[in-house]
Parts: sequence; C-alpha cells; structure tokens
Amino acid sequence: MAVFDNRTMFVLFWLFLRFLRLRRDNLTHRSLLNEISGIQELTGEPRRRNRRSGRQQREEIRRSRRRFVFLTTIAANAPLVNTVDRRIWTRFRSRNWWEDVVLRTWNDSDWVENFRMTKATFRFLCNRLRDRINRIHTRFRSAVMVDQRIAITLWKLGTNCDYRTIGHLFGVGRSTVCEIFRETCKAICDELLAEVIHLPTQHEAQRIVAGFRNKWGFPQALGAIDGSHIPILAPEINPTDYYNRKGFYSIVLQAIADDNYCFMNVNVGWAGSVHDARVFANSSVYQKLQENTLFPNITENISGVEIPLVLLGDPAYPLLQNLMKPFSDNGRLTPHQHRFNRRLSSARMVIENAFGRLKGRWRCLLKRSDCNLDILPNVVLACCVLHNLCEQHRNPFNDGWLEGVEDFEGPNEQANIPDDRSAINIRRAIMEHFSNE
Repeated sequence: MAVFDNRTMFVLFWLFLRFLRLRRDNLTHRSLLNEISGIQELTGEPRRRNRRSGRQQREEIRRSRRRFVFLTTIAANAPLVNTVDRRIWTRFRSRNWWEDVVLRTWNDSDWVENFRMTKATFRFLCNRLRDRINRIHTRFRSAVMVDQRIAITLWKLGTNCDYRTIGHLFGVGRSTVCEIFRETCKAICDELLAEVIHLPTQHEAQRIVAGFRNKWGFPQALGAIDGSHIPILAPEINPTDYYNRKGFYSIVLQAIADDNYCFMNVNVGWAGSVHDARVFANSSVYQKLQENTLFPNITENISGVEIPLVLLGDPAYPLLQNLMKPFSDNGRLTPHQHRFNRRLSSARMVIENAFGRLKGRWRCLLKRSDCNLDILPNVVLACCVLHNLCEQHRNPFNDGWLEGVEDFEGPNEQANIPDDRSAINIRRAIMEHFSNE
C-alpha cells in the first residue's frame, strides 16, 4: 500500500476537486449543445457550424481529462520527500521534571509532601479514573496521560497555584491545565463520591458508635455535624448573598464526620450568608431524620429511656431526637449540664478536626477560589472524596499543613427552630448517665 506525505496528499486532493469540476462542466456543455440544437430547429439556421463548435468543446474536455490522468500518475509515482514536522498546533514544552524527576526519583515522603498522598494511593486513583479521563494520541498532538492529569489536579488542589505556573511545571499549556482540572474533578465526583462518602451500614454504625464511646465517652453517637465556609471571590451576580457574618465571601460546606475524621455526608453550594440551621433544614439529612430513615434502628436504654443513634451539633442546630446540641449557656447552668456540654463538645470536635485536615491537605479551600460558582461545588466535593481516600488508606498527615488553617467558623448563633419535646428527654437521660459515671 502506497504511503503519501502531506504534500502529495494535498496535490491528490486538488486534482480530485479539479476532476469534479470537469464533470460539472461536461454536463453544462452537453445541456448547452442541446439548447443550441433546439434554437437551430426553430430559426432554420445551419447546424454545421454549431456542430463544429460542439466538437471543439468535447475535444477540450478530452484534453483536460487526459491532463488529469497524466498529473495523477505523476503524483502517485513521485518519490516520497522527507518533510520537516511543522509545529503549528502546539508549542514545545518540556516534561522532563515530571517524567525524569517525579516518576523516577521521588519516594513516598516526597509524594505525600507534594501530592498529599502516597504513591500507592495515587496509583489506586489512576486505576479508578483511567476509563473516564484517558485520552488517545492524534496526528496533531500527543495526549496528556492519565497519571499526569491526576498529578496536575492534585497539585492545583494542594497548592492553589495559578494555571500558568502548573503548566510550566508539567509541560502543558495554561488552557490545558484548566480543562484537565475541571474534567478530573468532575470525574472524581462521578466515579467515587457515592462509594467513598456514604451513610454507614448497620455494621459500620456499630463500629462508629463504639469509637465515640471509647474515645470521648459519648454513648449512641454516630457522627458530628457542622458547617464550614469556603472562601470565594465576590461573584458578579448577587454578591451580598455570599457575604457571610465573618466578613468575606464564601459558600457553605455542611458535613457529617465519623470518629476517624471521614465524611459520611456532604452538602455544598449554599451562599455564605445563609445560616447553618437553614442549610440543615433544606438538606437531605434533615428530611431523612424526619422520616427516621437516616440511621439504622439501633437503640440503647440509658436512665430508663430508649436512646436512638444521634448526631452531635453546636447551638446553631435544633434539638431533635437524632440530633443533640449543648445546653444554652445563660449563666445559670447546673454542674450536670456543664458536664454534658463538655462531653458533647469534646466529641463534636471530630468535625472541626476533619475540616482542619481537609483544608490543611487541600489548601485550595483556604484561599479565595477563582473558579466559577457552577464548577466550584465539584472542586469542593472532589477534595472531600480525596480526603476520605487518604484517611481510609492511612496516608500520613503532616501537622505542618495545619499552619495557616484559620478558624473561619467561630461561635455560631442560636437556631430559631424550636426544640423537640422528646429530644429534651433524651438529652436529660444522657446527662444523668454522665452524672452517674
């Protein structure tokens, strides 16, 4: 089979177009001859001269066809010419740092320090996302491979560097970094979110309850709930809606964490000015709590009261049968109530620590994000998924990452939702349990 270079292919394509034009002209000449013949019959003019003109036109068409065949034969049998690759689609960028330094010389500590996870966890992530983000090479440019795509995304999430700097580092264009970052974050959410972040089964719930009891001495606790502000640039549309009570623009991340700092449920996207209680009241967690379908039906008799599985929250949340919050400090709390508040606060700190580890590991959540609001939830959810992966795979956490992790939350305002009467009895029974220990 003959192989042609770009120049030869261009000549053949031009000749083919020329041939089509000749065919079109041929049809035009034939129709013209028919029209001339009809006119001659009506006028009675001699047809000999016209026939001679028609013969001349047909002869010209034959010569054109022979010329086309001759040029095609020359092009097909012309020797191949070594042409120089023309870099008209991409600029040259070096990938030596990624291919020769990172992949060949870095050990696990280097991977954890720079990509926030071990190389084994990185490989696990590549295998899970390969079918989703893999691209093939084309004649115009070489594709960015799966491992490099994920590395670019992790670097952006862990450092919040600008696209230009990351492009120079990994040897790709700035727009390519932006596209890879968006596609990979969406792939992480689509492929791993439901698997990594989910409410516990009955067996998992029993383990979590035992963890809270052994670590902080709080019975029947299945998790802690709280909200965290993710800083953003002031949006162009309705910016005042995103200006929170702490004095900056943000969106709200509501999450539930277990005793191992892993998220069991996340809800992100509400404007920063919205109160935590409103975010909670409009979430699927609240609806399932109302329907008694959020947790497995595991109860324990404490001080003569059947205590269900409960979440631990701060005063911003309402007091429900499955949601405990501290007593309001009005200056007249009893010693038993103080003890309950201290025990609940120490157990509830698991969600604060989870947020700290999340933002310390993925530092893009600490700085004002320049992402559009339509893709920012995917970025935050991808960080939560990667946080759980690192915690579940026992990846080390460097305490130095907590440097600069500020407390954006502070004391929350009281919720305006009335307390549940049966929940008051449950809280009193747990308080008496602490007093009798």
